[in-house]
Amino acid sequence: MSNQGVRGYYQLTSTIEEQLLSDVNNNTVSIGDISKLNLNKQDIFPLAHMIVNNVTVEENVLRFSISILACDVVDQSKDLTTDRFTGNDNEQDILNTQLAVLNKLIQRLRMGSLHTDMYQLDGNPNLAPFNDRFENQLAGWSADMDILIYNDIYIC
Repeated sequence: MSNQGVRGYYQLTSTIEEQLLSDVNNNTVSIGDISKLNLNKQDIFPLAHMIVNNVTVEENVLRFSISILACDVVDQSKDLTTDRFTGNDNEQDILNTQLAVLNKLIQRLRMGSLHTDMYQLDGNPNLAPFNDRFENQLAGWSADMDILIYNDIYIC
């Protein structure tokens, strides 16, 4: 017995953390309330932050509705802006690399190793870019998704 119904929260969050840390474009994973993001001055960027929004107990599965933010600190160049499209910072690079971090995670949930380990994505995640969202001028992506895991708790 896997005890996934009993340990589902731990198993899901630690599995997602492990996957995010395995990506070369991510250094730190945090979890919890969004107001605590980036308050730790020792955070090493790029960073991913996980929020478990809710869990729905269905007949044979637990449906975790989660949000994952993948972000980095925007570095402003002191040089004069010569290209209005890219500007004088690394925001375009951050948006590109952090989208890749989330895309890899989503594909592993959809049909890769996580899917075969019974962490299954339900539906299509919605990703939205952000910038200037926090005090340290972070940019990145927020992904909202539902992940299903087997619920092995029975009354009998």
